[in-house]
Amino acid sequence: MTAESEHLAAGPRAEPAPPGPRRPATGPPPSARRLTVDLCVRDDEFALLGPAWARLHRASPTATPFQSHAWLSSWWQSYGTRGRLRVLLVHDRGTLVAAAPLMRVHAPLPALVPLGGAISDFTDVLVDEAADAAGTTPGLILDALVDGLAALARGALLDLREVRPGACLDRVYERWPGPRRVLDDSPCLELPPLPMEELLARLPTPRAQRVRAKLRKLAKLGVETRVVPADDVPEALRTLLRLHELQWQGRKVTSEHLRPRFREHLTRAVRPMVAAGDAVVTEFRLDGEVVAADLTLLSDRLAGGYLYGAHPRLRERKADVATMLLHACTHHTAGDHPRALSLLRGTESYKQHWRPDPVVNRRYLLARTTTAPLLAAAVSGAAARRGAKRLLDARRARRGDAATG
Repeated sequence: MTAESEHLAAGPRAEPAPPGPRRPATGPPPSARRLTVDLCVRDDEFALLGPAWARLHRASPTATPFQSHAWLSSWWQSYGTRGRLRVLLVHDRGTLVAAAPLMRVHAPLPALVPLGGAISDFTDVLVDEAADAAGTTPGLILDALVDGLAALARGALLDLREVRPGACLDRVYERWPGPRRVLDDSPCLELPPLPMEELLARLPTPRAQRVRAKLRKLAKLGVETRVVPADDVPEALRTLLRLHELQWQGRKVTSEHLRPRFREHLTRAVRPMVAAGDAVVTEFRLDGEVVAADLTLLSDRLAGGYLYGAHPRLRERKADVATMLLHACTHHTAGDHPRALSLLRGTESYKQHWRPDPVVNRRYLLARTTTAPLLAAAVSGAAARRGAKRLLDARRARRGDAATG
């Protein structure tokens, strides 16, 4: 054990760590592969992983912006609990080729859960897929990652929530050697990577005509769009959060979005994400004043509209904010780099207007034989919550029927 990390005995596929500092480097040929599996438990060590993590993030095609180092390290600074960091790292002679960003929790069950918490819509692990597919024995890197996770699971349940279908964790689940279960998690909605006019073609003709009229209204008002450069992001985010609070004034709002720790996290994370192409901040101006701002997160295959703020004056001027935002997002989803447009978690009625495709996140529960009772307890708890929600929904429906009657 070193001062910075713990070496995990993860089975025959993992070998002792080589001496000397680790440096980002071009991966060695498969014939020279020597995999080591280590556990990062120190905040300062995790902070220093930025360049190596960025390379790995780019080499993981299914990764989302919520797995970028800028997002995770900033989240940990704002929300993490000292002493609970558990980031599994797989190196190939000094090159980071796989990682699982986790932390330890003790309630309601002893478990290892992904970094990112409730403000992150998707979780996953990272694997350099090109390196893992190379050589005469593909899959060694993923096997080493699974071995490391299995070693961690000796004392805690692996409870991996909000996993998008097609994520790298799908393959971890397939290879898992112990008890395992997969449950449905949050519903999401997605639109295909099409320009605005083709998205309108998916709608019924009367609705498409109304949207076109709304776009003409925005143009007539003179709403101007500006993509914010990285250096201007902190000020633009302050404006976005101010407008977000203003638009929800007097209505139910996600309280976390109004707290200082969320503002600090967002400001710290998004500037380097914009610089790296993992996010875009857009401002909308009317009569020279910023009246709306939007934060969209970007990855190789996905764009997600994460947060926006809009001045009530836009609605007073009969400007349709949802149409304005979606039109701006299509500039980052169609064209030379097509990406699905995720409306992220939730199935709110305003999202349904665009006829999106439903996509349900998954919850993976992974255990060893010794921790199988924890898995059973987690499954029972999830079933109880689903049953309670069905009862509550039924009661609300009956109250609605009675009021209508």
